[in-house]
Amino acid sequence: MNLGLSIPQVGVNATRENALKLAQAAEKENFESLWVQERILWPINPKSKYPASPDGSLRKEYQHNLDSMNLLSYIAANTSKILLGTGIAVSAYHLPVQFAKEVATVDILSQGRFVCGVGLGWSKDEYQTSNVPFERRGERQDEFIQAIKKVWTDDIVEFDGEFYNISPSKIDPKPVQKPHPKILLAGFGPKTFERIANYADGYLSALAMPIPIFEQLISGFKQTIEKAGKNPDDFNISTLTFPQISETSSGNGDRFPMTGTIEEVGGDVKKLKEMGVNRAILVEFAGDGYDVDKSIQVAKELRKFAG
Repeated sequence: MNLGLSIPQVGVNATRENALKLAQAAEKENFESLWVQERILWPINPKSKYPASPDGSLRKEYQHNLDSMNLLSYIAANTSKILLGTGIAVSAYHLPVQFAKEVATVDILSQGRFVCGVGLGWSKDEYQTSNVPFERRGERQDEFIQAIKKVWTDDIVEFDGEFYNISPSKIDPKPVQKPHPKILLAGFGPKTFERIANYADGYLSALAMPIPIFEQLISGFKQTIEKAGKNPDDFNISTLTFPQISETSSGNGDRFPMTGTIEEVGGDVKKLKEMGVNRAILVEFAGDGYDVDKSIQVAKELRKFAG
């Protein structure tokens, strides 16, 4: 199983210097990939609960958040072999042509290293700011994925949908990767799995639940792919994880995944590999006390458990 690292993007220590240092150190240590996420605001009075926290609050680090695609372009120019991914970009915040052009540009600048992770998002505030209805976002994403694939592959691009339209146009250059960069879709349910079977190359999950429940999720994904008449082994499974390392074990039986000692967190990494995850992404926020050297060292320790 491969390990990916998050670029220092979110938090007061998400600086140019830290982003460059982490990226180049990760490449030197032969980690497989680097990842960014997308947040466009931190609402004072949020209309939606943040699904990855117990109380629904959005971490304060998100008040300081570098733009994802610009950051990837900078990292692309300062690395040579490590993969670069969005984990995730929220499709509804972009027009298909604009997003497809940005991805193609980063893929060209990186010489074919882009991985396109896309999700629906959860923030009603961000949808409102983007002037996009929160309702029917799944159907909107279906069209979005179809449209960006046309931009990447068709000589004359044309798309006529309910949500998006592209009049017959030449839209070049195309991405380096053929037919296009790998598309990973995020989500937690059957509709996401069906969308992946129809339009994508893999599943970008998140370990935000107990291991047994997550294992059921991965099993459900594989079953959906099989029902669609396809081979689950042909689809990449990547997982966002949020390690929090401590010196001592909590000692109780309700430890949340990726928390505890190196050995405990490493055990979770090993379990991900055993259930068929192809890539675990170690997400870390660049808040107070963030240290690039420590991040790299922790990642090296956890890699021993990834095999």
